[in-house]
Amino acid sequence: MTTRCAESPELVALLAGRRIAVLTGAGMSTDSGIPDYRGPDSPPSNPMTIRQFTSDPVFRQRYWARNHVGWRHMDDTLPNAGHRALAALEDAGVVTGLITQNVDLLHTKAGSRNVINLHGTYAQVVCLNCGHTMSRTALAERLEELNPGFLERAQAIGGLAVAPDADAVVADTASFRYLDCPRCTGMLKPDIVYFGENVPKETVAQAYSLIDHAGALLVAGSSLTVFSGYRFVRHAAAAGIPVAIVNRGRTRGDDLATVKVDGGCSELLVLLANELARTTTSLH
Repeated sequence: MTTRCAESPELVALLAGRRIAVLTGAGMSTDSGIPDYRGPDSPPSNPMTIRQFTSDPVFRQRYWARNHVGWRHMDDTLPNAGHRALAALEDAGVVTGLITQNVDLLHTKAGSRNVINLHGTYAQVVCLNCGHTMSRTALAERLEELNPGFLERAQAIGGLAVAPDADAVVADTASFRYLDCPRCTGMLKPDIVYFGENVPKETVAQAYSLIDHAGALLVAGSSLTVFSGYRFVRHAAAAGIPVAIVNRGRTRGDDLATVKVDGGCSELLVLLANELARTTTSLH
């Protein structure tokens, strides 16, 4: 059942009185100023693959130069009304936890506590050789020392476009100097699951467990094009757990959904939170 209205009584009816696990994607963060990869109005985008990153030093240089600018934009980005609505539903005991495909940490910033960051986060860097981790802030300080004035020159151009993986469009990257691991000189990489890379098994197991202990799965802002998110909809449907989807445009999971609402996340999740908050007394 697909509806296209600002309010969906079918959505409320399905979720009322149930403990809800939530799966979110890039469409969740568009109202915070982070563009979607695949939304109806998204610009063409070619996200980086793990093979590109590991095999080509020039590509790594280009990536780190762009990320040096882009991660700051993501770090400064604030959660929107949809993020806050889901955090409020967790506080009310309705939402049991969140699985997010986003790396922007906006759910955590909004106050959600039980968050599974399926694809990692922009705020940490990991060595592919020894596993050493460091904060993106600490790395930024080192990169600033190696590239004085680079950030100011890039920002002076203005109109920076930043992708959901914190990649920013920066024209001149050929002079940028990046770092290897300070512990073993191995290759440093943002602690983000790139295209062509597998989500850690323990993270997937955590997500399945969250769904198995819920009474419904709510998908918000994901086209479910990538299997790493779609598998959870398949898992819920196979287990007889009802699935509700809120997204602009079609998704890969529409045929498995009990209810599908075609629309933006922020407005619909605020309306949903207001309605479901009234049912919380029956859940305790």
